[in-house]
Amino acid sequence: MTTPAELALTCTELSPPELAHLQRLLGAWSVLADLSFSDLVLVVPTTPVPGEEPELVVIGQIRPSNRPTILEQDLVGQTVRQAAWALSTAALQRGAVVRGAVHHPLIGESVPVENIPVGFGGKVIAVLVRVYARPAEVPLSAYGKRYLDVFERLVKMIVASEFPFRDEDVGTEETPRVGDGFVLVDAAGRVEFASPNAINAFHRMGVYSTPEGRSFTELGIEESAVQWALAARRPVVEEVERRPDVIVLVQCIPLLDDGTSTGAVILLRDVTDVRRLDRLLLSKDAAIREVHHRVKNNLQTISSLLSLQARRLSSEDGRDALYEAERRVRSIAVVHEILSRDPGDQVPFGEIVQSLVRMAEDSVMSPRPVTISVEGDLGEVTADVATPLAVVLAEVLQNAVEHAFGQDAPEPGHVWVQLVNDREGVSVDVRDDGCGLEEGFDIERTTSLGLSIVRDLVVSQLGGSIEMGPAASGGTEVLIRLPAKSD
Repeated sequence: MTTPAELALTCTELSPPELAHLQRLLGAWSVLADLSFSDLVLVVPTTPVPGEEPELVVIGQIRPSNRPTILEQDLVGQTVRQAAWALSTAALQRGAVVRGAVHHPLIGESVPVENIPVGFGGKVIAVLVRVYARPAEVPLSAYGKRYLDVFERLVKMIVASEFPFRDEDVGTEETPRVGDGFVLVDAAGRVEFASPNAINAFHRMGVYSTPEGRSFTELGIEESAVQWALAARRPVVEEVERRPDVIVLVQCIPLLDDGTSTGAVILLRDVTDVRRLDRLLLSKDAAIREVHHRVKNNLQTISSLLSLQARRLSSEDGRDALYEAERRVRSIAVVHEILSRDPGDQVPFGEIVQSLVRMAEDSVMSPRPVTISVEGDLGEVTADVATPLAVVLAEVLQNAVEHAFGQDAPEPGHVWVQLVNDREGVSVDVRDDGCGLEEGFDIERTTSLGLSIVRDLVVSQLGGSIEMGPAASGGTEVLIRLPAKSD
């Protein structure tokens, strides 16, 4: 889906600073839609084409959360001739608010509109179109009229390039909206008006006195955010904790007139339940990390016991079998070690590969050095794939360093690992420049326990395929392919 930024870049001649200003407006304009009880549409002039009529393109649209929408259709991406949107064109050219009415094809009658020029750097770069119901059709309450008064103050700031604020962070889903709780304060930080939902938020914080005419400090609420917003002339967002387990998100938006703070809009949202869920998730993550940590510790204990037992055996075959089992347990422990640091469904397989390579290089017992090179990355894979695939890769690497190179050869041995993760699936290609396979080798009929484990894990558990044969440049090549998982 095309973003407003991508749309503006391809259709207009906006400079990066101008585009950033509009991006900030799109991130902060939910308060405008709610205060004006209106649908808002942001249009910019398209790049002029010689011989063709100039056009406007819609790069943003928002609906109010406290009134039914008037524009049910999605207009983003649509282009219209400037002559067809004469009121918007007039606002663009004059740099002043233009009001009027336009015909609405779905309702079959005209609807009032307000075209607000968006100023930036001494010029008009866009027009904010407000589409709203006639006042007689939607009677306003006392606080509704107060909302519209504040909206008009913000309109003046938009025209004067004072809203949105420079370097303002784009809003998130947690950002309060007007309906969550609205408070208007004057230049001294004293409350002029508080909506019913704001009164409810005050009650949640243990404040039951009438807020009008008082500062937040006089109400017993920390007001550093309010004072900072008024003094710095920048919006401020902070969380206020009151009473046991009550958390209110406070957003302060200063109201400016020619650069001077004349008051501020304060939006309040009770996020107590949201933060409680966040804490539960953090507790759950901590519990999952602890489980993986303990599994990793238990696997390392088992690995140590197997190694200790192997050293006590007099049978060489028995020692080799226990050492192989110990190595497989260690490869599984590597996965749980990573999961203990970052629990989730996805595991960064690159970290696992690095650990497996170190294990294989450390196990080389012959005087002939063996180097292992890794190309590519599988990215993040699911945990149910990471564990068996780690065992498979560890087994293949160990098989290469143990059996591919003769003991008496003076040249160092090389093993190359190539990892690919694309739309077709995952592939792991392991090649060496060793002595190669014995004639007639077939992995489907092998009697090697390690290779049998590899084959069964790849085919049965991972649903993939494995091929093992001579490499084109000499030595041996093992190619493992796993199908892409469907969503």
